[in-house]
Amino acid sequence: MIDNKREKRIKVSITLLRIFIGWHFLYEGVIKMYNPEWTSFGYLASAQGPLKPVFSLLTSESVLEWVNVLNITALIVVGITLILGIFERKGALVGIGLLASYYLAHPPFPWLHQMNVEGSYWFINKNLIELVACILIYNYPTSRFFGLGYFMKNKLTKIENYEMD
Repeated sequence: MIDNKREKRIKVSITLLRIFIGWHFLYEGVIKMYNPEWTSFGYLASAQGPLKPVFSLLTSESVLEWVNVLNITALIVVGITLILGIFERKGALVGIGLLASYYLAHPPFPWLHQMNVEGSYWFINKNLIELVACILIYNYPTSRFFGLGYFMKNKLTKIENYEMD
């Protein structure tokens, strides 16, 4: 059995992980939103691996603007949910989906020439690591300890108890 002190350290650690990952998503979304030159075209057009044809379809002029808007919106929503600790499981699921698509667009397989990456990876890269962290956040939501979800739940409980008196 985990003692209370150790359990508290685990809760704090995962809460910090949630907030930091949320910050990363929010930052990426806001930077893209305020950069009128940003587009996902280059990333999608240079996609590699078995799903290259799927990502290439997303570069068509009729679809690309939707892809850009959805990507920015999803990044910001995930960031807000994880930072604030509200709907964090839904935010983590969307984050998992985004990170999986980023990973699959440029899989770090040793037999593929690596493009648009920092360093040289074999199978595991930053996207996959952050994806696994989002799985942890999904399975161990920390908003019940710290976040708007916690404060809203306590506020509702106090209101319900007050109304029962």
